[in-house]
Parts: sequence; C-alpha cells; structure tokens
Amino acid sequence: MTNSKGTLYLCATPIGNLEDMTFRAVRILKEVDVIAAEDTRNSVKLLNHFDIHTPMTSYHEFNKIDKGQYLVKRLLEGENIALITDAGMPGISDPGEELVRMCRDAGVPVTAVPGACACVTALVISGRPTRRFCFEAFLPTDKKERRAVLEELKTETRTSIIYEAPHRLVKTLQELLNELGDRNITVCKELTKKHETGFETTLKEAVPYYEQNEPRGEYVLVLEGCSRQQMEQEAQDAWKEMSLGDHMKLYEEQGMNRKDAMKQVAKDRGVGKREIYQALLEEE
Repeated sequence: MTNSKGTLYLCATPIGNLEDMTFRAVRILKEVDVIAAEDTRNSVKLLNHFDIHTPMTSYHEFNKIDKGQYLVKRLLEGENIALITDAGMPGISDPGEELVRMCRDAGVPVTAVPGACACVTALVISGRPTRRFCFEAFLPTDKKERRAVLEELKTETRTSIIYEAPHRLVKTLQELLNELGDRNITVCKELTKKHETGFETTLKEAVPYYEQNEPRGEYVLVLEGCSRQQMEQEAQDAWKEMSLGDHMKLYEEQGMNRKDAMKQVAKDRGVGKREIYQALLEEE
C-alpha cells in the first residue's frame, strides 16, 4: 500500500454522440484502478465500445453515502478512481457532487476531465443570451420548494436552464406559463444526436404544441430571463394603483420633506418631478 493519496477523476461521457468522447477520457478510464459508474449496465456498453476493461463499481443516488465512504477509503490508500455518469459531466445534477465533497473533506485530490454537458450544449444552440445564465436542473418535486423556485424565476433576469422528463414536460411548461407569464423559450432534445432539435417558441405556444405532440426523450428548456424594463414597468404600474396623495403621504410620514417626497414619487412612477408637482396642484 502506498502512502500517497490517489486522485478522483470526474470524466465526462457523451450525451448522445459517441464521437464526443475525448482522447484523455479514454486514457484515464483505462489507467485508473476502478471506475465508479451511475449505472454499470449502461456504462459497460460505452466502455466496450472504447475497449476499456477497467473494473467497475456502482455509485448512485441510493448508495452515495456508504459507497462514497468506501471509495474515499480506497483513494486514501493510493488508488485512482474515475467517476462517470450515464451521460455528461459528473457532479452536474447527480450524486457525484456528494463524492467530490467527501473527497475534499478528506484531502483527496479531485480533477475533471471535461467533455459533453447537456446544459451548456443546449444553451449555446438556443439563441438565448449566454453571457449570464443560471442552471436549475430538474425543478424540485416538493410542492413548497417548487413554488419557491418558480417565485424566484419570476424576477430572474438571466437565461434559465431547466431539465425535464417527457412525462412531466407539459405540466412544467404550464406551470412556468402560469407563474412567469409568457416568455420566449427554446426546447431542446436529442442533443448531439441525428435528430437533435432546438425548438424556438414561447411558453404560450409550447403548451398546446406538446399536448398535441407527445413528448419523447429527455428535454432541456432554455428560458428567456425577465427583462429589467418589464420589471421596472411592473413596479411603476404597481405604484400608480395608489393615489398620488397617498403616495406622497407614504414618504412624508417617513420624515421626508415635500420636495424630496415629490422626487421619490416621480422616480417610483417613472415620470418627471414637474409632472408630479402639476398633478398635485390639480388635486388641490
């Protein structure tokens, strides 16, 4: 047994097209002592394709604590381990996140062997803004938590990326429409495969489309963020529901003098201070 620690390699695997497997990933998977796979039955097909005969062990959501401790022990004993998922980058919306944390806590080196990743692939082909984006993975199944996430998305100005299964797609699209209002969205599926699609549409149009066309395959939703202009307009409209006198009173009761209160009211309503002054004169 060696005194030096082994390394955990997070190896990306293809999300549909086997040609996306990198030379480095193949080499690492051949060189490590063991491969931890989300589903060994699925991964053996990939390994056979690339003539990789490294021993495998299962590591998934339902054994991630016990198996994680076992893997960390082997790493501390000097073995090198590669972690792979069924498709894409380990640690992104999968239990690999837990193993990385355990390795970090134990002082085990962790490195990534980058490659295919569904969320980034969908984003860059979507036609939606890519400079700022957030990744939501699958929306929570718990009703309270799901409602909280949807509430946050109402004012999210960045492009949002959401994963969804075919049997829940229509329900999720309907929920997004109900909570966020109509938004532009690109619905992606079969990424990197022969029949890859990036369907540009709106939430309002997507719901009836997928009600009539049965969803099949795994989906990545790339959702347009809420525009700052829209948020500002909604805030201004909300203030306008209050009478001008009550709006002024709100700030004057907080200790503002009349001039400063008029300035703040004008800012809230998106108009000039002179317009507020004139309207107050007319009310008098």
